[in-house]
Amino acid sequence: MTALVLTDIADGVATLTLNNPDERNTLTAPLVAEIIAAMDAFEADESVGAVVVTGTPPAFCAGANLGNLAEATGESLGRIYEGFLRIARSPMPTLAAVNGAAVGAGMNLALGCDVRIVADSAKLDTRFLQLGIHPGGGHTWMLRRIVGPQAAMAAVVFGQVLDGKEAERIGLAYRSVPSESLLEVAHEFAAKAASTPRELAIATKQTIQAMADIDDHGAAVARELEPQLWSTQQPWFAERLAALQARISTK
Repeated sequence: MTALVLTDIADGVATLTLNNPDERNTLTAPLVAEIIAAMDAFEADESVGAVVVTGTPPAFCAGANLGNLAEATGESLGRIYEGFLRIARSPMPTLAAVNGAAVGAGMNLALGCDVRIVADSAKLDTRFLQLGIHPGGGHTWMLRRIVGPQAAMAAVVFGQVLDGKEAERIGLAYRSVPSESLLEVAHEFAAKAASTPRELAIATKQTIQAMADIDDHGAAVARELEPQLWSTQQPWFAERLAALQARISTK
């Protein structure tokens, strides 16, 4: 039986690939279960420093299974939501490599990652209202926080479908790149996060997330102080400082 999720680890980067292309990688209960298992394994593996999420072409993720939605309950929707919420909750740095259509819940999967790198030809389409359904899974909250209220309204209510370049322009994507180089660029990007001490990257991600609730510079300084002092007491800091000093002394 073909796996619905493919996993790979290289250079400290774990890649999670949705692998049901005949159904455009739509989120179903079996697929969600494999996403959860893969993320559990990545987080338990000390060699993994960052996670890339992508899909087997032609789609990234075309949303939730429409048959499931037609008979949805709060409980059944919650099970499908776990496909992207499990990734959104991860303490590790996460990157969405959006290779094709990201629709509805599939767009939530991309929004739940820390960074999005998008193929020029990809299509990001909220599509909830066009299907006659209210957005769910925190879609409006995530999108508004990333792109602001006007762009969120344009995408959700006015039905604007975004290609890679437009997603980059409004800040939904960090970069838009040619399709053929997407995975290479995403891997190189994620490898930089994976090359930092794992605990330090996790702590820094927590700090960045916490800053959403801080609106005072002094409070921000105080929030960073404890983890910064903690980092100076770690063996990797002494090692990297010594290496830097050695390079400087040879110049």
